[in-house]
Amino acid sequence: MSLLHGWLPWAVQAAAAAVLLAGTGWRNRTWRMRLVPLVLAVGAAGTGAAMLAVQTTVREPLPASFWIWVGACLCAAGVAALGWRGARWWRRTVAALAVVLTALAAGVRLNEFVGYYPTVGDALADLRGQPLPGQVNVAQLPAVGGGVRAGRLVTVDIPDTASHFRHRQELVYLPPVWFNAVKRPKLPVLEMIGGEYAEPTNWVRAGNAVQTADVFAAQHGGWAPILVFVDATGGFRVDTECVNGLAGPAQDHLTKDIPPFVAATFGASPDPRNWGVVGWSMGGTCAITLAVTHPEVFDHFEDISGDLGPNIGDRASTIAKLYGGNAAAWAANDPLTVMRAHGPYRNVSGWFEQGDAEASHIRQANQLAAAAARVGILTHEQQRPGKHDWQLGSAAFADALPWLAQQLGLPGVTPTPPAVPPSAVPPAAHGRTVLGQPAGPDARPPGALRPPIARPHLRRF
Repeated sequence: MSLLHGWLPWAVQAAAAAVLLAGTGWRNRTWRMRLVPLVLAVGAAGTGAAMLAVQTTVREPLPASFWIWVGACLCAAGVAALGWRGARWWRRTVAALAVVLTALAAGVRLNEFVGYYPTVGDALADLRGQPLPGQVNVAQLPAVGGGVRAGRLVTVDIPDTASHFRHRQELVYLPPVWFNAVKRPKLPVLEMIGGEYAEPTNWVRAGNAVQTADVFAAQHGGWAPILVFVDATGGFRVDTECVNGLAGPAQDHLTKDIPPFVAATFGASPDPRNWGVVGWSMGGTCAITLAVTHPEVFDHFEDISGDLGPNIGDRASTIAKLYGGNAAAWAANDPLTVMRAHGPYRNVSGWFEQGDAEASHIRQANQLAAAAARVGILTHEQQRPGKHDWQLGSAAFADALPWLAQQLGLPGVTPTPPAVPPSAVPPAAHGRTVLGQPAGPDARPPGALRPPIARPHLRRF
């Protein structure tokens, strides 16, 4: 059953409203004239305080309906507490149930906004800690054998030898060719980064990245990149922005711990031309930041609905809270500043995609793509119908994967159309596509602007 569409979300909210009204009741004059207004005032004040607190840490404004249910939950708690004494047993039961249902309604609205759990089954599987489809550990890999049609998801504990960054368990997707090839190929790799308040499994559960990779592999003889579902934050409520800052050396973990581990453990290519980063929301910001600051590690990126640069508010707040007051550290991780200082890049490419309802992200992507094109980075911009949620992130990864696979040098991928040299096209027009609209001068097929960069075939052993 869907938690994003259909009857269930509405049914939960209707039930919560009905039970809250029943639990409140008419009762007596003191209840109606003094206690209920007090409950409403406390609920409104509590909701306002929560909104102010959240605004300092969450960049996407949460929907008004979510805050209405937060206020309803606070009111339900007040009704249960103030009305408990003297109430009959059934009203006590209903009042307590109202607290649970209004909290559930708030959760449903929040989930509809971010798309965290598409179905009831997804939510229950996560809450129960059930293994993900196709999940194995490293010790079980030899038993998988050849002839597989779907990839496997491997849980890994990557040593933090270089970074000393405390992180959670991460996952690696191995495509069918990893198991089926007579001589195992040195495959390209994509690090997959989620948004704020994230788990490494988000790209699997909410972003459908494994299904997307399996579909791609089925269309290309089992070939697909290795995907690494990384922990870029170290905790659900931690915001590192993938930099080395007060929240920990997250960037060192992503650039110094993970690539050598994946190359040594799974035989992946160590060549930066065969490495890329994909991210949604905060992860999109991380993707371009890592690519332009560490082209010796990553040559390719997909920025899905990311910001202009790592931030936790305005520039002053970011420097103070993210970098401990170190303005030089801010400049060393700001993509626009870094690209201006770096000058021309070689073999670097990036795909930008946003939802058509994300006006601010579209503006920021246009600015980043234009700056990237000026320093020789191959860019493709694209919008599709949608808003800032995991469903957009999932669709955007599926859009970009064929293009990314070619940029990464994956064998068997159909070449893109003839290239147009970057100098022949205005930077803002580089590979721009708006899905659902008629093709125009800026609506070119993905990869149409890719210049003829010579890439050797991946080495095999």
